[in-house]
Amino acid sequence: MAEKEVKKPSIKEISPIDVYMLLPKTNCKECGEENCMAFATKLVNRELALEQCPPLLKKENEKAYKQLWEMLKPPIKEISIGAEKQTIKVGGKYVMYRHEFTYTNPTAIAIDITDEMSDEEVMERIKKTQEFSYIYIGNTLKLNMIAIRSTSNDPDKFKTTVKKVVENTTLPLILCSFDSKVLEAGLMVAPKARPLIYAATKDNWKDMAELALMYNCPLAIFAPNNIKLLRSLSKTLLEYGVKNLVLDPGTMAGEGIGDAINNFTMIRRAATKKGDELLGFPLIGTPITAWLENKDSPAEVAQWNEAYLAAILIDRYADLLILHSTEGWVLLPNVVLRQNIYTDPRKPVAVKPGMRAFGTPHENSPVMFTTNFALTYYTVASDIENAGVDSYLLVVDSEGIAVDCAVAGRKLTADKVAEAIKEAKIEEKVKHKKLIIPGKAARLSGEIEEASGWEVMVGPRDSSDIPKFLHEKWNQS
Repeated sequence: MAEKEVKKPSIKEISPIDVYMLLPKTNCKECGEENCMAFATKLVNRELALEQCPPLLKKENEKAYKQLWEMLKPPIKEISIGAEKQTIKVGGKYVMYRHEFTYTNPTAIAIDITDEMSDEEVMERIKKTQEFSYIYIGNTLKLNMIAIRSTSNDPDKFKTTVKKVVENTTLPLILCSFDSKVLEAGLMVAPKARPLIYAATKDNWKDMAELALMYNCPLAIFAPNNIKLLRSLSKTLLEYGVKNLVLDPGTMAGEGIGDAINNFTMIRRAATKKGDELLGFPLIGTPITAWLENKDSPAEVAQWNEAYLAAILIDRYADLLILHSTEGWVLLPNVVLRQNIYTDPRKPVAVKPGMRAFGTPHENSPVMFTTNFALTYYTVASDIENAGVDSYLLVVDSEGIAVDCAVAGRKLTADKVAEAIKEAKIEEKVKHKKLIIPGKAARLSGEIEEASGWEVMVGPRDSSDIPKFLHEKWNQS
């Protein structure tokens, strides 16, 4: 008889009332909320955790806690990789589509090292992985892991390489080989690193399961282009006692890319839409396979193919990727894409309102203002810095909306600007009363002058013209 599929309620189907009925209903406020209903609402929105309700953790509420945990757990299990010093969490997704609910745990990106590389190359790749850093809208974008691959299939060589990596970085690791003896050699020199073991197949699953249990490591399952086998191996390993799994349905480059996208999509759909717990684990993609498809081509061809394959998989539910390229033009677009996908769609990306100083402004320095939409703020800030003019920038609270939209939607008004000027006590910092406003807020100029008592200078519509404006207009004012 076929297994009966039990569909778990989706996040949309869980109401605060469902959660409230299982809470202690004491309204004790120990969670920081006014009452249990408010706590229930934030639990459903994943803004708070069950553990923040002390009465729920008492022995008499153990059954209710388990029911709530089962009700609220994500369809995609969250897996931790790495030692205590530095861990990375993958998975933990609640929904298939980003607009339904915020994605959690951004796709982890690992750079590979092989056991046939020279010591110099190993150290260079560790350094590049650790030092990769890019500031984007106030966030520091970085790489996350190192994948050590056994291309020699020699346990001693693999052991030596793992030892060297462990001695020179604390980044979480992925140990890659289909030979359990090779992997065991690597695990012996990193017994507490808790790396991801890659990978179990239909031929080696038992040996890999033993390693995962012995070293308390998460285990990846590899079944290229065969979801049925992947699901079967997942069931077998769970029954064997391995609870922390990562699924690899295969990353086929070239003509197989369509199958790869289809497999990733169907697996995530089965877990989030149909409640299939055997497929409810993080997905790992290996864009590095692009290098195998382009062995005889220039490196740039493989790098390009790897870059776009990585982008597709970030967009198509991959929770972890293994890449070979360390070139900035390959990595930067993908870490920016990842950041954009994993922002909270329910909340505008905003910065804190208030006064900012650029350089060492004085009593004759220009005063400008912008909204607190993060992309607007950091673009304007960069352009002010490029101007090389000591300046003040007033960041007005527009609820995280850009200038033109904030003006149109009345989120940016003359009264708000006047209030911001007053709160920042700008009159104590400069002896003039001239305010440079964004060109896109020009229609508010008269209202701002009336509300604030300041003379308004309408600045450029595009912040890239700020340097020219300051040098030509401010110095003559």
